[in-house]
Amino acid sequence: MTDAVAARRKCFVDAAAASFFEHGYAGTTMSSIAQRVGGSKTTLWSYFPAKEQLFAAVVDDIVDIYGTALQMDLPLDVPVMTVLETFANALVDSLLQPPIMSLHRLVSGEAGRFPHLAQLFYDRGPKRGRQRLTDYMAAKMQQAELRAGDPSAASQQFFGLCQASIYEYTVLNMPLDENGGRVKIEADLSLALDSFGRAWAVKG
Repeated sequence: MTDAVAARRKCFVDAAAASFFEHGYAGTTMSSIAQRVGGSKTTLWSYFPAKEQLFAAVVDDIVDIYGTALQMDLPLDVPVMTVLETFANALVDSLLQPPIMSLHRLVSGEAGRFPHLAQLFYDRGPKRGRQRLTDYMAAKMQQAELRAGDPSAASQQFFGLCQASIYEYTVLNMPLDENGGRVKIEADLSLALDSFGRAWAVKG
């Protein structure tokens, strides 16, 4: 793909994201996206033959840029709770990025009418993060730093604990006060890590 082609493709993806977030998936048409960019539908279709493929590209673009937790290392030679604390902070920071929050709200609002969109989003974002963490926890169970059990269940519980305090911000669109809100999130995250450690960490 040449630079010019990649740049043109990115213009369509950015325009689609703006339209999806403003009008919803159902309210966005391929024609309206082409009009935003100033191109033709034929050109848009040459990149994305269907709106669902364009939505997938939007998800991939946002996850690649803002999905820090999906990209960070999970070293096996570092104490497990140290790694999980770093991962938890990266996860929360990612989820509080405006494009990620907008994507969560979009999918939550459209999932009833378009369940395949929710599955597409889950497979390309949250599922990848959970699988990485599940694999890491399985390795740590083998190293006897976490108690023996189902690593998938441990991963699910970890994600649930970490995300509990930011639900109202990511899904309900409640304003996040940069001082008090952040302090509360950090305190809740500390409690989440403590709860997970009590349940799963092997005490030396």
